[in-house]
Amino acid sequence: MPSATRTTTVPVIIEAGSKRVFASALDWPGWSRSGRDEAAALDALATYAARYRPVAQAAHLRFPAQPVFEVIERIKGGGTTDFGVPDRVADVEREAPTPAEAKRLVALLEGAWAVLDAIVAGAPASLRKGPRGGGRDRDQVMQHVLAPESASYARAIGLRLAEPSVGAWEAIEASRAAIVDAIRAGSKKDAPETRWPVRYAARRIAWHVLDHAWEIEDRSES
Repeated sequence: MPSATRTTTVPVIIEAGSKRVFASALDWPGWSRSGRDEAAALDALATYAARYRPVAQAAHLRFPAQPVFEVIERIKGGGTTDFGVPDRVADVEREAPTPAEAKRLVALLEGAWAVLDAIVAGAPASLRKGPRGGGRDRDQVMQHVLAPESASYARAIGLRLAEPSVGAWEAIEASRAAIVDAIRAGSKKDAPETRWPVRYAARRIAWHVLDHAWEIEDRSES
């Protein structure tokens, strides 16, 4: 008889607003989905496991073949949560990562960027519009991803960066490298305090990257 697939426990943070709930896998930045309630959010998270797997592969990390979610913390969300953004820092994320943990966070964030770049490269310039003709096209979505990384996200981890333009890969890579350096620095004993702990920063940035990467992928389909 074939052996059963071994299950892997995946710690999950729940952020509950009044209208929307986010479930975020603590150890896999960017693997974060929402629903109307906790059960729906966890179901969505499970559904996106296959879509997240390429991020882990790009980071050269083994992704759980059969994840089993364990909610380790529940935090109260607010208006930003209900708007559709995982906005609150969990207590478990306030602890500085070890150098090895910071290296892993960086690898997964870089994996998320790699997935985004591959999806953008294969997408048409004009994306499928919504039922009323709305929705940004590929380069507009990409610019929307780049903008907060160099502005609000960067400032939250103590950086001041210029916003790169779509296609300006040297500037994009420089911006990403600065973010990566800030996350690595967060593991040092004398790391400066920032508004976002680096664990949350990696989660939030990777979530934004993948949320829009998957949007482009979905809207590229005819």
